[in-house]
Amino acid sequence: MNEEELIPMVIGGVILILLIIKSVIIVPEKKIYVIQRLGKFKRMASPGFGMIIPFIDQKAGVINMRVQQLDVDVETKTRDDVFVHLRVSVQFQVMPNKIFDAHYALDNHRHQIASYIFDDVRAEVPKMELDDVFAKKEDIAKAVRQNLADSMDDYGYSIVKALITDIDPDSNVKDSMNRINAAKRDKEATMENAEANKITVVKAAEADAESKRLSGEGIAQQRLEIVRGFKESVEDFQKSLKNITHEEVMQFVLLTQYFDTLNNIGQNGKNTSILIPHSPSAMADFQSQIINGTLVGKKLEEASGDDD
Repeated sequence: MNEEELIPMVIGGVILILLIIKSVIIVPEKKIYVIQRLGKFKRMASPGFGMIIPFIDQKAGVINMRVQQLDVDVETKTRDDVFVHLRVSVQFQVMPNKIFDAHYALDNHRHQIASYIFDDVRAEVPKMELDDVFAKKEDIAKAVRQNLADSMDDYGYSIVKALITDIDPDSNVKDSMNRINAAKRDKEATMENAEANKITVVKAAEADAESKRLSGEGIAQQRLEIVRGFKESVEDFQKSLKNITHEEVMQFVLLTQYFDTLNNIGQNGKNTSILIPHSPSAMADFQSQIINGTLVGKKLEEASGDDD
């Protein structure tokens, strides 16, 4: 075989290899190739190995069968005249039984979906006040999904989910909302502090009352013991000294208490100066006053008994 015969064979082999390469298509998983023959739809090529006629058949498009997401930012106004930005995320998927419609019915399905989202959001949000937009964002998302599903079903697209992922009011409105929230929390904190102070005052008053009650019981008990001691002292004096009178016993007891009182006053370091009237006849006067007071009280008690 000479060189002139070899060259056409090589060229033919190269052309054949190119034709084989051009006739083979490898479709990835979750993809569908749209095959057209001479400009007319021929078939859908499924994932895997496939063959086409070179230069006659061509790949006209690729259909993504995965769930896709489209994020759309919408600015609208609420019923209380507050402008708010919403981000709506829509998840959609091509319906397996409507692949032809999904490819040929719409020129740009993403722009079409975005237009429906704009229309639905601006129809729902103006019915609500700003607080309701935050509280009822699920209702807005549900309405968007339902309207989209009804509209896009004819074009071969299934709406999987619609989400309101962000609600952003005007910055001045956000500042006002933050101030209102801060004022509300300050009010609650003030009420809690006042309640705590009230509990502290009540508990302190209860403790003081309990302390005074116990102190009063102690003083009463102390006085009872003092009276009992006086009684025993008088009885001891009368037993040991047969000829002593009640007046003499009383003078002795009062004198003892008088000097004990002076001793206690002198031992108290908090006292600076105390003026006490004192004379040799002071005890006699003191005794006389006690006896007179006792007699008057006894007469009053007898007079009260006679009246009854």
